[in-house]
Amino acid sequence: MSESQKINFTTQNRLIIFGMVLSTLVIMAIAVFTTINIQKNLNEGYQSFGQVISKVLAIESVEITKDVPKHKKADVLKKHSYSILKSHKDILFIEFRDENGDLIYKTPLKKQEPSEIPSIMVTSPMMDADNKIHYGSVTIGLSGNVTDKISSTARASILFVFVIVWLVFAFVILINTYLITRELRILRDGVKRISSGEFGYKIEGKDVSEEVQELFNAFNDMSVRLNLYDEQNIEQLTLERNKLEAVLMSIVNGVVVCDNNDSVVLMNNHAKEMLELQGDELLNTDIHQYVDTQGEYCFADKIDEYKNLSLEDKTSKPVEFNVKLDGRILKSIISPMFSRNKDYVGYIIVLIDVTKEAETDMMKSQFISNVSHELRTPVTVLRSYIDTLYNYGNDFDYETQKEFIGTINTEIIRLNQMVNDILDFSRLDSNAKIEKQENDISQLVDSCVSQVQVLLKEHNLHIEVEKEDNIPQIMMNYDSIARALTNYLSNAIKYAPQNSTIKVRLYKEEDKNRVTVTVRDEGIGIAPEFQKKVFERFYRIENNTHSVKGTGLGLHLVKTTIEKHHHGNVFVKSQPNQGSTFGFSLPIDTSEFEEENSNLV
Repeated sequence: MSESQKINFTTQNRLIIFGMVLSTLVIMAIAVFTTINIQKNLNEGYQSFGQVISKVLAIESVEITKDVPKHKKADVLKKHSYSILKSHKDILFIEFRDENGDLIYKTPLKKQEPSEIPSIMVTSPMMDADNKIHYGSVTIGLSGNVTDKISSTARASILFVFVIVWLVFAFVILINTYLITRELRILRDGVKRISSGEFGYKIEGKDVSEEVQELFNAFNDMSVRLNLYDEQNIEQLTLERNKLEAVLMSIVNGVVVCDNNDSVVLMNNHAKEMLELQGDELLNTDIHQYVDTQGEYCFADKIDEYKNLSLEDKTSKPVEFNVKLDGRILKSIISPMFSRNKDYVGYIIVLIDVTKEAETDMMKSQFISNVSHELRTPVTVLRSYIDTLYNYGNDFDYETQKEFIGTINTEIIRLNQMVNDILDFSRLDSNAKIEKQENDISQLVDSCVSQVQVLLKEHNLHIEVEKEDNIPQIMMNYDSIARALTNYLSNAIKYAPQNSTIKVRLYKEEDKNRVTVTVRDEGIGIAPEFQKKVFERFYRIENNTHSVKGTGLGLHLVKTTIEKHHHGNVFVKSQPNQGSTFGFSLPIDTSEFEEENSNLV
């Protein structure tokens, strides 16, 4: 019950109590006034009663003593008085006096009531029948018992009537109050049900006034309308919620929605996957309680930092931080959430898996470091050898000069290769279209093998080439494929042990309508966990066995060339200490892919 309702209820009680007190005072005043009037009238009537008795006694006394001698009058009056006292209990005494005022006779007070004293004394003259001769006077004393009894009876009757009337009045007020409050209670219960969401509830009004019945009918009509509105509103809200959930579920990033009390109310499947949750494990729980794989409360500090911001700061500058889970890096962005009325109702945490970006950034840093180092080495060597030849060339014999020039040539080739890798990376990673034409891949294999003969001799390696007959010509960019195969061969030469054999194979896969080229070495091999990453850009295996320096772009360029620009695929098969086989496959019929490309354009 609200404060205003309490005040109204108290005022109503006060009015009822005030009305009952006022009515009690009025009834008491009426009762007192009535009692006083009754007592007054009784006294007047009793006085008249005594006057009548005294007059009658005076007349009788004159009659019975008219012819009686004076000395016997007292006896006659005594006898007559005794009979009167005996027949009238209310008369206490009778007194006779002569015309001179002398006492003739006075009866004593009644012995049976010695404590009583006359409350009324009435005196009447004793006259003859013509009221001419005065014989004396008669005085009687009345006890007033009759008036007292009548007065007590009257007071008791009035009090009884007063109590009955007061009780009836109070009962009527209480019944009326109960009936009024009963109607209010019925209406209050209905309002409570409506406020609790029980729309459609109806009040059954029986034995109520016409005005209250109209109020109940208006309430029932309102309840029905609210029920219809609620059903329509729930349907609309459900539709909107379903749309919102569908949108959230389709977002590739993780989304966690929290209310103003930090309780998780909604999250999409991507967020569950990113946070490694099962089902609704985090729903309806405090986001502060989530811990990462290290047992750290990874959201708590940042959420507290976010909540300490002003509303303006929350809106203008979302809080960003990273969360690490099992080697993955999740970029988290906290943004405020408002209702249609611009009321702050909670916040949304967007989770973005930036593991690859972080790894790429790290690879880029390593790439820059490696390229700087790799470029510095040949440049330093070139500068050193050229400076030596320039200043002291005439002091060297022909063989020494030839050796210097050979070293300079090797470093220039190495420097040129690194520059070409960087340029190819920039060109092939873009959407630039490379031109293709039909070429003999068998002849391309022979050409690439021929180009690496010098390197084979330097490392005391042997090479075997196995080619199937009748390999068809295929649509390709000759230079790009040649560079890819040369990269395979160069890597094989780098990692193959001396006096070992590198095997190159060219064959046709009939079932797949593809031509495949493989390069196998007998080197140190690649562990399974690294095989999926060797074709990623900037990725290099750095350990005790893989210590050859490079840019980390070679195999990535092979993958880009084969898969992105020639619709083929690259692969690697390797076991540690048992060598590696790198290969790529190219489709024989590329018309299907060319048609797709033209449609895209």
